[in-house]
Amino acid sequence: MKFAGIVGAKHWTRIACVAFLSTVPLALTACQSDPDIDITKLSAETDPPDVLYNQGLANLNAGNVSEASRKFAAIDRQHPFSEYARKALVMSAFVNYRQGANQEAITAGQRYLKLYPESEDAAYAQYIVGLAYAKQIPSVTQDQRPATQTIEAMQAVVTKYPDSEYVEDAQTKIRFARDQLAGKEMQVGRYYLERKEYLAAIKRFRTVVEQYGTTNQVEEALARLVESYYAMGIASEAQTAAAVLGHNYPDSEWYADSYKLLQSKGLEPRENAGSWISRAGKALIGA
Repeated sequence: MKFAGIVGAKHWTRIACVAFLSTVPLALTACQSDPDIDITKLSAETDPPDVLYNQGLANLNAGNVSEASRKFAAIDRQHPFSEYARKALVMSAFVNYRQGANQEAITAGQRYLKLYPESEDAAYAQYIVGLAYAKQIPSVTQDQRPATQTIEAMQAVVTKYPDSEYVEDAQTKIRFARDQLAGKEMQVGRYYLERKEYLAAIKRFRTVVEQYGTTNQVEEALARLVESYYAMGIASEAQTAAAVLGHNYPDSEWYADSYKLLQSKGLEPRENAGSWISRAGKALIGA
């Protein structure tokens, strides 16, 4: 088959079955240059579910995504209690995702999980939900609710289906979403820091260090803590933040800048073991 996309070969074989290869005419394998037109030329309202399903697969394989979607939707409408309705629903989730209809993909995936939570394709449906949320993650200047939803959906893949083929990518999406959430905290923290609202800034940078210590935002967060505490005259905390930064990221430019800032007042990095920064530092990515 020329269809690949995000469905793995093993998964595609499981969904499509041998029926697809045996019932779709050989003529359907020829390439067509027309836009998204139904290559099966059969009624989606009256055909039996197995025929509609294979027509949907044939259209999908030919790149006619919207027609494939119409076939799978027809099964849901006309044959809701058939075995093919189950297969068509998970394919509808995928096709909607493929078309960029993320909310529709989420709805279809969640409906599948509600109806068939123990099926062999439940992991894939959960993964599609996570992918659809991930596609909606905006820049850090905007509301990061989709990032939180991505983490929840992909964590379900990891937790509920630990042996599935989707776990590795789910973990990658979780890391990306967490980095976005940390980036949002940094953006707000810098906003307060620029306005010399140091306590509000420290609260945001502390969130990054304590909750998002495995993200790539933590170096700057520590450096901004040095800057914030230094500006407030709390030398011990500034020195501790610099020491933790230097211990975990000794070659970081953020550490070089923090070290220079402390030296401008005759100070140097020195860790206070009783500080929250010291406790949090033991769990950082570079520890």
